[in-house]
Order: sequence, then structure tokens, then C-alpha cells
Amino acid sequence: MIRRHHLLTYCFVLSIGAPLGLAQTAAKPAPDVLIFVNGEKLVGKLVRSDGASVTFHSDSLGDVKADWSKIQELHSAQKFVAVEKGVQLNRKSDLSKLPAGDVTLADKKLSVGAQTVAVGDVSHLIDQPAFENAVLHSPGFFEAWTGKVTAGASLVEATQQSQSFTAGIAVARTTPAENWLDARDRTTADFSFTDGSVSQPNSPTLKTNIFHGDAERDQYLSKSHAYFFVQTSFDHNFSQGLSLQQMYGAGFGWTVVKQANQTLDFKGSMSYERQTFQGAASNRNLVGSVFSESFTRKLGKGMTLLQGVSVTPSWNESSAYSWNANASLNAPISKRLGFSLAAIDSYLNDPPPAFKKNSFQLTMGLNYSLK
Repeated sequence: MIRRHHLLTYCFVLSIGAPLGLAQTAAKPAPDVLIFVNGEKLVGKLVRSDGASVTFHSDSLGDVKADWSKIQELHSAQKFVAVEKGVQLNRKSDLSKLPAGDVTLADKKLSVGAQTVAVGDVSHLIDQPAFENAVLHSPGFFEAWTGKVTAGASLVEATQQSQSFTAGIAVARTTPAENWLDARDRTTADFSFTDGSVSQPNSPTLKTNIFHGDAERDQYLSKSHAYFFVQTSFDHNFSQGLSLQQMYGAGFGWTVVKQANQTLDFKGSMSYERQTFQGAASNRNLVGSVFSESFTRKLGKGMTLLQGVSVTPSWNESSAYSWNANASLNAPISKRLGFSLAAIDSYLNDPPPAFKKNSFQLTMGLNYSLK
């Protein structure tokens, strides 16, 4: 009787569990399907769309980017939100009016949920959880930071002995971080350091000691690429006799280009500078401006080019002007590790006697991405 009871119990469990297992298997969503106009078919996952192109992930090919004009059909059971051209979004927007739901493309018409829109009218197609998080979530101060830590060193032991070390950190935070939303604010900060020495018998030791640090906070105007900002910077350059230059300023900027692969900014400010040199007679208090340009471009294979130029005229002492130009190329080695090549050229028109006006640095090193 006991064995018969166990057998009946086992059969009952199987009769209940098998349908549940089939239901769980059936509940698994079907993969997305993309069919090109030439009949080629991809199976995988729709990632997003930005303007005229679609990003689709295929298990065999990875991420594939294609123009809408080359796609005949598209089917996705995932939930997406379509943002039409000209629509401005913020936390106060009525999101219920936006097309949302599963995605189907046929006859150049894009159906998103219950609504149908022309493909040419869609500026972005974003998966719904990421969309809601970007529009509705306000990250805390310690969230959404990106940046890199860079370090490099060299050592020579011969008749001459030389050592040099370079290090730097650059961080940035833009809210919201997505390029398809207008920015509300942006915070940047960086610090770089170079230290080295060259010595040989019966000769004085030659020293290099340079550091630069700056921070900036941008506050964008509503529905605009223009912004107000406050900034500060600190510089020390032993090679130019500069003990410390500190600058505090505020001004107006404009993001002229904001695209997924590149940005271009122009800025102008009024500033106060305090220059302290190795010879106290050369110290100055300056009222001036900072006019600058910064450009970022994402290149192929994950490489990034950064370039910037700033000119600092002085209004109360016209001869005490300066300028700075920099460029760097960052290439990935692995997911977080990369290689960087950077050049910095600094010009100070009023150094103490016996010091050169120009200071040029070329550095190479490894960098680690913070995110």
C-alpha cells in the first residue's frame, strides 16, 4: 500500500509539473527578427534606433547597424518607446502620448504598440525600461560618473640617470547621460601631474615638475544647447618659474555639435587670476577672460580623440596673456584598459627672467576606464 501511495503521488506531481514546465517554456519571448530588402534575415534582439539607422544584435554577427531604407520587415515583442522628431522631453512631459509597445515594421510604416508612425518621422526608438529610467530618474551625486585614470613612467640608469612619471584623472557627469535627451547640467573635473629629474656626475640635477587641475559646472538653459557655467583651475610649472596660477571665472557656453559620435563646445568667461612666481616681484593679480573650444570625436575600433584650445587675455595688464592647446588619442586594449597618447602645449607670455615662455609635453601611458 505504501509503495502504491508513493507511485500515485509521483504521478500526480508529474501531471502538475509537466504543464507548468511547458507553460514556462512557452512564456519565453520569441527572438526579434529583421529582414533586409535583399531577403537576408537576422534573428536576435532589437537594440535601438537613432534617426535613419537601426542597431540590431545578432548572436552570430554581434551588433549590426543598418539604415531603415535597407530594412523590409522588423518584428520585436519587446516594449519600446518611439520619440518623433521635434518632440522635447523632460520630467514634466506627458509620456502617455508617445507611441509605446511591441514593434513591427511593414511597408515603411512603423507600428509601436497601438500607434503607427512613418519611419522618417522617428528620431529615436528606445527600449521602455531604459527610456523611463533616463527621463524620470534623477541620479544622485555619486551616480553616472564616467572617466579615466592614466599613468606612465620611464627610467634610465647610465652615465645620466633620469626618472619621469606622469599621472592623471579626468571625470565627467552629464544628466541625463543619454545623447537623445537635452542635457540639464554637466560637471567635469581633471587633474594631471608630471614629475621627473635628470642627473649626472659633476652637474646640477635638472628637475621637471608640472601639474594642472580644473573643475567646471555647466547649467543648460531649458530646451537649448546653451549654458551658463562656473569654473576654476590651478597650475604649477617649475619649468616656467610658475609656483601657482589660480583662476576663478563664470561665463556662457554653447554646445554647437551634439551627436552620438562627436561633440563641439565654445565658451567664453570673465575671470580673476592670481599668478605667483618663484620671484615675488613677478607676482600678478589679473582680471581677464577665457575663450575656449573643446572637441570630442569617437573613431573606429573604440578609439576616442579629444582636442581643446583656450586663450586667456588679461584686461588690466595686456602683456600677461597665456594660451593652452591639448590633444589626446585613447585606444582600447580591453574592456576597461586602454593606451593614451597626449600632447600639451602651454604658453605664458610673462614668466620671470631666464625662463622660457613655452612649455610642451608629449606623454604616453596606460589608462583605466572608470565606467
